[in-house]
Amino acid sequence: MKVFLTGASGVMGRSSIEALHQAGHDVVGLVRTDEHAARLAATGAQPWKGDLYDRPTLTAGMKGCDAVANLATKVPVGSSALRPGSFKAMDRIRLHGSRVVADAARRADVGRIVQQSLSFIYADHGDDWIDERSAVDVSRASEPVVVGEDNVRAFADQGGVAISLRFGLITGEDANTAWLFRRAAAGRSIGLGEELSWMHVVHPDDIGTAVVHALVAPGGHYNVGSEPVHRCDYVDTIARAAGRTSGRFLPGWVLRVGGQQLEILTRSHRVSSQLFSDRTGWQPRHPHLTPAWFDELVEA
Repeated sequence: MKVFLTGASGVMGRSSIEALHQAGHDVVGLVRTDEHAARLAATGAQPWKGDLYDRPTLTAGMKGCDAVANLATKVPVGSSALRPGSFKAMDRIRLHGSRVVADAARRADVGRIVQQSLSFIYADHGDDWIDERSAVDVSRASEPVVVGEDNVRAFADQGGVAISLRFGLITGEDANTAWLFRRAAAGRSIGLGEELSWMHVVHPDDIGTAVVHALVAPGGHYNVGSEPVHRCDYVDTIARAAGRTSGRFLPGWVLRVGGQQLEILTRSHRVSSQLFSDRTGWQPRHPHLTPAWFDELVEA
């Protein structure tokens, strides 16, 4: 297939380009600068300069493509997430950018959209397993993610195939994990929420392979990640990789300051990705969180 990719310069985009090429697909990647265009061209992908909100430019770039993977995002890093308005750009991408992308894909006669989504939207289910039928909890923080899924669902209502991939927390060689790693190495606190609650995580490598398998998945939404991990084990694994014996949790007042934006990161999410595996054959290359996930951060 020929796949148009937004967010091509980010962690998810880079993983997807590599996986798509390994699977024999061609990639057209949306970029905003000449520097990013040169980097993208060096991977063998075709750069397409434009803006996520520029519908005519997107439509032109998508012409002749079989699928669109909308992986654009702008996640604030570390403590910057506590600043007022820090999620405004990311929310706009989900609320409005996803609608523009879906509309451009329809105008370009693209048959399939793969939308990056998050398992954070599920309600806290304690120790119970979560699958695609489980209840979501829509808050001010999670609403943009839900709207993003709705925007691509409208694409399906008009005859296309829409896939929303509800990824776990990206954990590996990404900016936020690197920030946590540095804090842990310095002996500082990194954990949020109850120690024995569950987390849904995904290695960056498994983002790309999931996008590849989504090209043949039946329409719908799917959970994508490794086996769930207790929050205390997540914190301790990062700390051990950073040279410490164990990790530490942040005090409760941090959650109060962060409000709903941090609340969705503390929900207990024992999420199963079995449906996606059953329907597409996808299996994570990194099924269990281990210190090896952070090898590149150690070497850096």
